[in-house]
Amino acid sequence: MEQLPVFSFQSLVSGKFTSNYEKYISDQFMARDLWIGVKSDADRVLGKKESNGVYLSKDGFLIQKFSPPAAEDLKEKVRAINSFDKATPALRKFVMLVPTAVRVLDNKLPDYVADNDELMYTDKVKKSLRGDIGFLNLYPTLSSKKEEYIFYRTDHHWTSRGAYYGYLALSEQMGFTPKEEAYFNIAKVTEDFYGSLYSKSGFKHLHPDSIELFTPKEKAAYKVEYVDGHQNTDSDSLYEMDNIRKKDKYTVFLNGNHPLVNITTGNPGGRKLLVVKDSYANCFIPFLAPHFSEIYVVDLRFYEKSLNTLIFDNQINDMLLLYNVTTFFEDPSIKNISEGI
Repeated sequence: MEQLPVFSFQSLVSGKFTSNYEKYISDQFMARDLWIGVKSDADRVLGKKESNGVYLSKDGFLIQKFSPPAAEDLKEKVRAINSFDKATPALRKFVMLVPTAVRVLDNKLPDYVADNDELMYTDKVKKSLRGDIGFLNLYPTLSSKKEEYIFYRTDHHWTSRGAYYGYLALSEQMGFTPKEEAYFNIAKVTEDFYGSLYSKSGFKHLHPDSIELFTPKEKAAYKVEYVDGHQNTDSDSLYEMDNIRKKDKYTVFLNGNHPLVNITTGNPGGRKLLVVKDSYANCFIPFLAPHFSEIYVVDLRFYEKSLNTLIFDNQINDMLLLYNVTTFFEDPSIKNISEGI
């Protein structure tokens, strides 16, 4: 194992210290991952079903543990959303908090895991929001499909199929006609995806996931602009296929997370949509593209400008706030939604 290098002014100037220190840090992380894996294997032999907040569940599923939010923190987030709503009365708003696998796939959890309060806290959010905000409860929809492949086994995201069912439910509430499955080519682009929970837990010897893409059978002319600070990148696809060869293959959807993504679909006379989101929206947004002329995608973890200005300057009609329940409860950046109003 690489040893911590000895510092000297001469080694710093020559660059040797920096190079050796980088090797040391890299080695420590590799050793850490190895240690987590060894420890998880030992725990597994001893019958333990939890590691680093992740349950080793039935049928090879890794499911993230639910942690209840602090009461005051949750109130602050709801207050920020309500303040934003009050300041933008012309904007139609919808909130989708996607239940996670720990609630939907409760039949796969280890037998000792008690019922969690994920739905109770989600209901608190619904009851606390202003009445003109549409709230979508996806639990009945996803629970009815729990025997299908709607969550990855080794990753915390829902799959494209799970997102498709969410899209069908949202279409009913937003008032547009959804595309049937026959509209799409549905194809697996990889069968070798090990996700975030695989890395976090250290549980090994599990089957990898597959990733499916739902792409229109008729080629759509999309322009996708990724706005990252002062550097913009353009694409003609909602998918970054090169990322299938990377470790985090989920970034095939919208090339991962960015402060702002502008999507122009070419749909004439369509409405304009703002999506404020976490990464659960990345595989969801392609389903929305046929129904809007433009979609503006904002990740508040990285976006530092005023949403109100973005809405006004681009004459946006509708807004969808889409998070998975865990991220919504844990991410403090949601409180920034009302900044600049």
